[in-house]
Amino acid sequence: MADAYCSDCKRNTEVVFDHSAGDTVCSECGLVLESHSIDETSEWRTFANESGDNDPVRVGGPTNPLLTDGGLSTVISKPNGVTSDFLSSSLGRWQNRGSNPDRSLILAFKTIATMSDRLGLVATIKDRANEIYKKVEDQKSSRGRNQDAILAACLYIACRQEDKPRTVKEICSVANGATKKEIGRAKEYIVKQLELEMGQSVEMGTIHAGDFMRRFCSNLGMTNQAVKAAQEAVHKSEEFDIRDGLTVAMQRVYIHEGTIRNSYKDLYPHLSKIIPGWYAQEEDLKNLCSP
Repeated sequence: MADAYCSDCKRNTEVVFDHSAGDTVCSECGLVLESHSIDETSEWRTFANESGDNDPVRVGGPTNPLLTDGGLSTVISKPNGVTSDFLSSSLGRWQNRGSNPDRSLILAFKTIATMSDRLGLVATIKDRANEIYKKVEDQKSSRGRNQDAILAACLYIACRQEDKPRTVKEICSVANGATKKEIGRAKEYIVKQLELEMGQSVEMGTIHAGDFMRRFCSNLGMTNQAVKAAQEAVHKSEEFDIRDGLTVAMQRVYIHEGTIRNSYKDLYPHLSKIIPGWYAQEEDLKNLCSP
């Protein structure tokens, strides 16, 4: 029960909601404060282990401007208990005649959504990847190419454009078997096609070491203080132009965790400049192994 102002009682009283009639009633005087209210809550709850084929949902998903009909087409589903002869029945024949022209797009969008979910990407990146794929598909030039690599490359470009970059290796881990080389080739192909369509270069966004830093440090289980020191060291490394991009992030993690050794000798002479003084003193830096 909740509280509401009752005009008869002249004060706030507890009210009772009658779900069957949609009335809000004062619990003290019985006055109907509001009638025929609309219940906007769900009609039912569906649990994963109980749903099976009995999905009670009566509506489809939201409209999709990338599809021909906005995603509002009607699909005749197979009734429960009906055998495979359904396709030869009248309803089945009508369903085949009115097949969705966007079926391949829908399957591609589902694949992109699955990859996005596995990488924990936000909806804006998924939508951008869908837009990129739609532009490539409209040109009818991707036929015969590795579809999984094309979809993965669209997701990679979308991450770059939304300033949430992922490495090719990360994208490859959810690309359904597509290799890094195939994704790289697909990315170059897509960028070329988009440039031909727009008549200008495609903005891919700039990759900064800090874009990968926190995620790498989190995977290594580093403390917040160590992560903060590593991020500050990255900024100083970029200011001094010692190393660039992903290499800096890798090297900064090495200084704290000892897991990555590549290019360590390039940074070693500059440790006193890039390592924050509040995190490590001059004497502490001398204890590091020389390359």
